[in-house]
Amino acid sequence: MRLDRLHGRTRLAPALLVLSFAAGCATVAAVDNAGEEGCGERLEAATADILTEQGEEVGTADALAAQTRMALASGVLGPRPFAISSPSGTDYGFFVEKDAAQCTLHLYARQKGFVSYTNNLTYIESRSLDGCRCSG
Repeated sequence: MRLDRLHGRTRLAPALLVLSFAAGCATVAAVDNAGEEGCGERLEAATADILTEQGEEVGTADALAAQTRMALASGVLGPRPFAISSPSGTDYGFFVEKDAAQCTLHLYARQKGFVSYTNNLTYIESRSLDGCRCSG
């Protein structure tokens, strides 16, 4: 392969990379009222539902969701992605997105052992957090 052809391809790669990230942009937010009954219950139910859909046992999913609710209600994390580690050996990557009308919980990454899957464009699972207020 000639050097000038290779050079042309290398210039195109960063542009495609920027476009792929721009297409998947989301506003990462913090849940402001996770400690309130309505929002906290919805956050916990949405988290448990996603974990159950991913194959976690119901009791494990419920316990992890309750711990997540308490952690987010503390307000210490701020607007950033967060991880949930399950006793099953699977780690899950989540974030909350704020759009014009609502907050949405997204599962964007999953890793078990050396096998990982990340989808930050369309996400693995998403649930609406009705009754929650978010800020970025």
